[in-house]
Amino acid sequence: MAAFAGTFVSVQPRPRLLRQSLATTSISSLKSLSFSNRGGRLTSQHLPLRLRVSCAAKPETVEKVCAIVKKQLALPEDSAITGESKFAALGADSLDTVEIVMGLEEEFGINVEEESAQSIATVQDAADLIEKLIEKKDA
Repeated sequence: MAAFAGTFVSVQPRPRLLRQSLATTSISSLKSLSFSNRGGRLTSQHLPLRLRVSCAAKPETVEKVCAIVKKQLALPEDSAITGESKFAALGADSLDTVEIVMGLEEEFGINVEEESAQSIATVQDAADLIEKLIEKKDA
């Protein structure tokens, strides 16, 4: 049994494995994938690095989000909050998270849909979503 997690996976069997039921598959926005290989083995193959583009939020956006989170959770000014900080680890419950999202909407002049709000777990998640919504709003 093997398991993968990521955002994109492409699976293609080798010619000698065609008798198996695994066909060439590409999956985008993948959360997880599992499969088993009866009687066989899984081999890994090093592939050349490909260009990877990352659209992380601007540092100023992350800083503003950190400030709003500190204010909404009434955290001391010297609290260490980074992009990787998880709201739950900072003591936020679901109501706190709703209040944080409302504060972000007010500060940045955006509207966060409920579905998007539920996907926010870290400061970086919030900052990335904000930049995406601002970009969409300005387009």
